[in-house]
Amino acid sequence: MEGGKPSLELVYQAVQALYHDPDPAGKERASVWLGELQRSMYAWEIADQLLQLKQDVESCYFAAQTMKMKIQTSFYELPAETHISLRDSLLSHIQNLKDLSPVIVTQLALAIADLALQMASWKGCVHTLIEKYSNDVSSLLFLIEILTVLPEEVHSRSLRIGANRRTEIIEDLAYYSSTVVTLLLSCVEKTGSNEKMLIKAFRCLGSWFNLGVLESNFMANNQLLIVLFQVLQRDDTSTNLHEAASDCVCSSLYAIENVDNNLPLAMQLFQGVLTLETAYHMAVAREDLDKVLNYCRIFTELCETFLETIVRSPGQGMGDLRTLELLLICAGHPQYEVVEISFNFWYRLGEHLYKTSDPVLHGLFRPFIQRLLHALARHCQLDPDHEGIPEDTDDFGEFRMRVSDLVKDLIFLVGSMECFTQLYSTLKDGNPPWEVTEAVLFIMAAIAKSIDPENNPTLTEVLEAVVHLNQNVHIAVRYTSIELVGEMSEVVDRNPQFLDPVLNYLMKGLREKPLASVAAKAIHNICSVCRDHMAQHFQGLLDIARSLDSFALSADAAVGLLKGTALVLARLPLEKIAECLSDLCAVQVIALKKLLSQEASNGKSSDPTVWLDRLAVIFRHTNPIVENGQTHPCQKVIQEIWPVLSETLNKHQADNRIVERCCRCLRFAVRCVGKGSAALLQPLVTQMVSVYQVYPHSCFLYLGSILVDEYGMEEGCQQGLLDMLQALCMPTFQLLEQPNGLRNHPDTVDDLFRLATRFIQRSPVTLLHSQIIVHIIQCAIAATSLDHRDANCSVMKFMRDMIHTGIANDHEDDFEMRKQLIQQAMSQNGQQLVNQLIHTCCFCLPPYTLPDVAEVIYEIMLFDRPTFCRWLEDALKGLPKETSGGAVTVTHKQLTDFHKQVTRTVPLTAQCPTLSSAEDCKHVCWALRDFTRLFR
Repeated sequence: MEGGKPSLELVYQAVQALYHDPDPAGKERASVWLGELQRSMYAWEIADQLLQLKQDVESCYFAAQTMKMKIQTSFYELPAETHISLRDSLLSHIQNLKDLSPVIVTQLALAIADLALQMASWKGCVHTLIEKYSNDVSSLLFLIEILTVLPEEVHSRSLRIGANRRTEIIEDLAYYSSTVVTLLLSCVEKTGSNEKMLIKAFRCLGSWFNLGVLESNFMANNQLLIVLFQVLQRDDTSTNLHEAASDCVCSSLYAIENVDNNLPLAMQLFQGVLTLETAYHMAVAREDLDKVLNYCRIFTELCETFLETIVRSPGQGMGDLRTLELLLICAGHPQYEVVEISFNFWYRLGEHLYKTSDPVLHGLFRPFIQRLLHALARHCQLDPDHEGIPEDTDDFGEFRMRVSDLVKDLIFLVGSMECFTQLYSTLKDGNPPWEVTEAVLFIMAAIAKSIDPENNPTLTEVLEAVVHLNQNVHIAVRYTSIELVGEMSEVVDRNPQFLDPVLNYLMKGLREKPLASVAAKAIHNICSVCRDHMAQHFQGLLDIARSLDSFALSADAAVGLLKGTALVLARLPLEKIAECLSDLCAVQVIALKKLLSQEASNGKSSDPTVWLDRLAVIFRHTNPIVENGQTHPCQKVIQEIWPVLSETLNKHQADNRIVERCCRCLRFAVRCVGKGSAALLQPLVTQMVSVYQVYPHSCFLYLGSILVDEYGMEEGCQQGLLDMLQALCMPTFQLLEQPNGLRNHPDTVDDLFRLATRFIQRSPVTLLHSQIIVHIIQCAIAATSLDHRDANCSVMKFMRDMIHTGIANDHEDDFEMRKQLIQQAMSQNGQQLVNQLIHTCCFCLPPYTLPDVAEVIYEIMLFDRPTFCRWLEDALKGLPKETSGGAVTVTHKQLTDFHKQVTRTVPLTAQCPTLSSAEDCKHVCWALRDFTRLFR
């Protein structure tokens, strides 16, 4: 912090401003200044002084939070000899401040827990704390708070204590767990089941259950478990206590997921939960939704825990199907939020039964699934007084979408055709209210695609009935019936006699504002599935596309319609495609020209993205089959449109959003005609490079990778593409070399290495021979530590593919040259690369990136195993062996074991990689996973 240690008075003023300054700018300034203070070395001393002075709640909260944050993120700043005095100071603060505010107690409890986890010299901290405070009633609440957060912090991502220390702590906590439970029971008994104490005790017990260290037999016979269920059975339990007890039961059920290893406790919990059915009905009668939701959570967790037992031995012992009855009782609750809690269980049950494919077992569970589907159809009903179409973006709309997904996953148990027929018969034989009709049509739409459309009279009957639906029915019924028709496009394809009536029906919807978007989506579905039959209707589609904006369509629906039109266009005879494509693009091109000619200041929007997106979707999906030697029918049209796209790009070159859409449009244009876009290559590259020097939009790098992919193998284009790469790299490196440049521009990193990878794939020697490769490799090594999924993946793929070009003997003439160039690159950068990869795996990257890193390491090893073994040994020597708290991070044996695991398997010759190379790479990944846990 500049200007040295600030005075306490100044800190007080900043805290007061943070909480009480009426001016938001003042609050923001105070927040920034206090954030800087928290990151500085002075924070330790200032926080300690503020807690001692105990001036007010705000300053104490800031100080307690600072202490917690410093211990979590900057513990290494303190010398080892200060750890004991810090511990004593924190314990003294929590005792002095225990009555000031619960949030301060929680922050200090977290600070003490995080200190205990990192301070290897504090042995048996649980025992110490219980011995010191358990006999003082006034200290019990903060003692239990510490004992609650301690197990929660063991797996905290903020603490990098490493697997060795974590194992040591978990063993220690397991050893003292029964002492903690006995303390909790004694606290509950001492305070006469005081509500505040019960909430604290249940929260603490849940925390120890979550860590998985409570001894099963000890807990099965523990009085605290009986108290827990008594609280949940009582009708007069308060909402807060009920929630704490419910959370605790859910944690206990989660903890015994391996039922066979925890039979006594499993049996107690199983029987305990089954006693709660009466309490659930009482909560329903009292309309206490909070309690109803809690009971449903408990019932669902019970079913999740005993799922395998239920499937393995249904109806016997703990496979008792009363568990499913409980969930179906909840499904009968009028509020849809209740049944939604159980969705994950039903998914998992469906998955288990699908894998077993045992007809007898399926028959046993079928009635339960039928009852569930019946309840779901009822829950999907709109209110009888609902006006307009169903909303799909509100909570209820999202619930209906989840129902649709669940029905699709479970329908195999009931039989799609059987269910569809039953649903249809309720509409055909009865005369239900509109909201029931709409919900039934909604469920029918969910399962329509899973029915075999071949020679199916029910499906054709449904289709006929829907397209002749009375136009005076509720608009929501018409909306969902249009959705159903869209889902039945396979039926239309098999029964082309329905195509005209279906299209007429959808056209009526398209002309009505509320139904336009759903009708457009259905037409898009029909076009996608019935492409050949729709060719005769292309003129009609073209007419719709020409007057797209006369319909009240969402942007997505409009683009979807154009996609459908383009898919049909691609099926026309080749000689007609060019003219029809030109017609289809004309509306968008005219609109873009109009925008270019109008002055920006005349008040009208000059945003061309709508038209660019529409052109992009046309180019993307117009993919006719063109034989070798034939001119691509779209080539001429794209060449005619290029000047308009080029001018649009120039006009909006400063606007990243518009430039991105231009590049996307050009990308699909180039992909559409492939080598047929050669005439655009020179002017396009020139413009890209010129704009990129001033406005380095990363999408130009991406577009560059598309050009390299299309033309990189053409000898006449390779030098020009290399010049493009070099011209784009200079501004890119300047951008990424700024402070935090890599972190601030992950899209640029992602697109740069996509481009470099395409070059390595299409023309490796051209790139490896160039001057720029040294800088690209250095940039890649620096970017390996970037914690951004796409960017990191691109960097690793570049490294992997680059090294692989020196290994893969694909019998090309340039193999020896490639091998020599990779040898040169690795001799210059190999050790640095391996050091960086090991360091970033241990300290920077999340576990999901490790498979990509493993591939790079594996390729280096394939290329030159003896040298890699030396590099890896050096990299491992550079890792820290102890934490700042004095705990062992990694032992010598763990280092040598890791080295052996990584280097043990490699094909004998690089020219002949064995079939097991993918397996070997997996072994490297598993070794990395286990090893990096030592540093997390």
